[in-house]
Amino acid sequence: MFAFRRLISTSGSRLLSSVPSPVCVYPLVERQMKIAIIGQSVFGVDVYQLLRTQGHDIVGVFTIPDANGKADPLAVAAEADSVPVFKFPRWRKKVDGKFQVLPEVFEKYNTLGAELNVMPFCSQFIPMEVIDNPQHGSIVYHPSILPAHRGASAINWSLMSEIGREVSQIFYADEGLDTGPILLQKETTIDLNDTVDTFYNRFLYPEGVKSMGEAVRLIANDKAPKITQTEWGATYDPIWRKKALAEVDFSMDALKLHNFIRGNDKIPGAWAEVDGQKINLYGCKFIDCNKPVEVVHSLLKGARRTQLLTGTECGCLVVTEGRW
Repeated sequence: MFAFRRLISTSGSRLLSSVPSPVCVYPLVERQMKIAIIGQSVFGVDVYQLLRTQGHDIVGVFTIPDANGKADPLAVAAEADSVPVFKFPRWRKKVDGKFQVLPEVFEKYNTLGAELNVMPFCSQFIPMEVIDNPQHGSIVYHPSILPAHRGASAINWSLMSEIGREVSQIFYADEGLDTGPILLQKETTIDLNDTVDTFYNRFLYPEGVKSMGEAVRLIANDKAPKITQTEWGATYDPIWRKKALAEVDFSMDALKLHNFIRGNDKIPGAWAEVDGQKINLYGCKFIDCNKPVEVVHSLLKGARRTQLLTGTECGCLVVTEGRW
């Protein structure tokens, strides 16, 4: 469907805190670029460091303000390298019902002369005056099969929606929400028992960092495509962070129930009521069965054997960890 698709073979899973910095596997690009990085977190750090190893000039890093006196990891890394760091609490304001870029913010950004904005993990709203300012525009990482699962909770929705494959994608930012042209994508299969955490650490994080480096390399060498997204199958999924959204509905069949639990593992965390108390459910496993399996489930609010163990999928669930 899109150019530059490849199947990635991956295995294993790691805790989020144990994800190592990806090794730069690309040679120095033929042309070095002036790049502004707009983002945050350790993912932003790894993209920043990878681009520096490729020889690019990081003219500025734009990240979130300090939280409780603690700087974001991306700010810490850039300041250690004496790269200019900016921590704008906001980039725009509303004037006569329309958002406009803050003049003082745009002036500081514009003086850097960036040829490309790289936005590895950006939680702020960036004005179009900044998005479109560089010669090569702005590129963004998104962890889903666009145009499906646009929005900030793409990983949760991908697992809850029973998708058997997943794509990490780099696209050009435009005025829409995750609607810009596709530059690069990489594909893998989602394991039946993957969770948000395991899938993120196994594939989305490391391939996302490497894809950012590869996308910049394509742009620097004038080989980057711009493939317009189709609107067929497009979805805008709501943000999935509130704990109340993750209450388990035991009227679902076994496979849908499994996908719901793993799609909330570990944030926001699926939960159910047991003996009048709330219990969080993690580590759900789905097992194909040829016949119903007898299990103790009567304490689970609203559960019935036919809903948990039989139905069209004829499977059962094993929840390996519950926290009161």
